[in-house]
Amino acid sequence: LQQRGRSFLCHTCGCDTSIKMADGPQEEEQFESAESGASKTFPKQCSALRKSDFVCIKGKACKIVEMSTSKTGKHGHAKVHLVAIEVFTGKKYEDICPSTHNMECPVVTRHEYTVVGEDGGFLQLMNDAGDIREDLKMPDSLIEEAEKLLDKEGEAQTDVLQAMGKEQIMGVRVMPGGGGD
Repeated sequence: LQQRGRSFLCHTCGCDTSIKMADGPQEEEQFESAESGASKTFPKQCSALRKSDFVCIKGKACKIVEMSTSKTGKHGHAKVHLVAIEVFTGKKYEDICPSTHNMECPVVTRHEYTVVGEDGGFLQLMNDAGDIREDLKMPDSLIEEAEKLLDKEGEAQTDVLQAMGKEQIMGVRVMPGGGGD
């Protein structure tokens, strides 16, 4: 960064970056955290993003469904146009970012569980180790499907997607090797 008055010029792109400086004596900052220290996001250069990657747009975890890159303009930036679908709601988001800049990408994990029961919209889920959890509410759109599967098969399988501190059941299906027609 090259200082220009109270703002700075970025070496990469030449854009103006305002940095607020503290006036007076510097105080030591204190941070309190109850988390394990694992970050919910990580930075990735916009030009390195690909279709089906996950990216944060407006603070939401999204999956890229469409990407296009424009040519460099008179200020020397190629722009990347992203179209993405929010992973939990299915809502469409768009963003445009200079290809040399970083975007936040969510850490997304998918866990597979066996559904052993249902109680008031909450699924009883068992992982491979045999541990049971009953804290995830089923999305309204899956309640009927899950009840039918459990009545017919007795057990079902589901995926739980986790991103940005949120977890959601993503679908219910017949167990592999089950009696599905």
